[in-house]
Amino acid sequence: MKARVLCRAGAAAAVCSVATFVSAASASACGDGPGGFGPWLEKFKSKASAAGISSRAVSSGLDGVSYDPKVIHLDRNQHSFKLSFQQFYARRVSGGMIAKGRRLMQSHGNTLRAIEKRFGVPGAVVVAIWGLETNYGAQSGGGLSITRSLATLAYDCRRSAFFENQLMGALKIIDRGDMSAGQLRGGWAGEIGQTQFLPDAYFKYAVDFDGDGRRDLVRSVPDVLASTASFLKAHGWSAGAGWGPGSGNYGVISEWNSAEVYVPASDRFFELSARLVYPRSNHTATRLADGRVLLAGGWVETSRGVLQAQA
Repeated sequence: MKARVLCRAGAAAAVCSVATFVSAASASACGDGPGGFGPWLEKFKSKASAAGISSRAVSSGLDGVSYDPKVIHLDRNQHSFKLSFQQFYARRVSGGMIAKGRRLMQSHGNTLRAIEKRFGVPGAVVVAIWGLETNYGAQSGGGLSITRSLATLAYDCRRSAFFENQLMGALKIIDRGDMSAGQLRGGWAGEIGQTQFLPDAYFKYAVDFDGDGRRDLVRSVPDVLASTASFLKAHGWSAGAGWGPGSGNYGVISEWNSAEVYVPASDRFFELSARLVYPRSNHTATRLADGRVLLAGGWVETSRGVLQAQA
């Protein structure tokens, strides 16, 4: 996930289209077609059991799983992510998205305040990520079987080790009781839920914030938002600090998503959300000597309403 490659998402849900060199031993176990998938899958089941995953979870997640050529086709045909910031922002952020974000910040205000108290991450940040990843859950994946997709990609020789780790993560999620194999449905590369966690990150950072005993990043908005904040805190988010360019927290958001245009788009979206939701009198805005308004995250608003980095 750290490689400088085509990544449609970042640390929480990296989809990287690059050939990875594998050892001869690994290569002998993988394949570039369906022919050896069955024997490979049986070996992986044994590997998962040896790693401590219950036989119930292994059987539930992998019994009857077949090679999916559609996933391989999608993996082979990713398009380069080379949009300018202006192109990215125009495609992903609209007035309607911002307005919806404002409404959601209000309706989930108590939850967002509790999340910030526990993890130190402002609500505007996690709502911005929520909006940019899936339009607040409205576009959360292709409905594909996560275990089937990941098994196919783990068997494929291009990035076997990476996707084997994600497949192990999916089985751990099943084993822990967070979701059943049938409920684990999402993107072709294993992205799960409303902020597009990959299984390994899901298992490590997801939290049960609604108190129902499960970490549900598909249906539970409190779990989704708190888990996103949990990820950021675990990667070094500094509570109370800004998140504009050059700040440590800006770097943390880069850990979430490695596409370079993502961070400024997030900056402007959640800054604008924060500015519109909270009156300046009771939020973190401060009027500077030159008349500009200092907002959270190291951005300032000019008299014309233009956001710019603080000098």
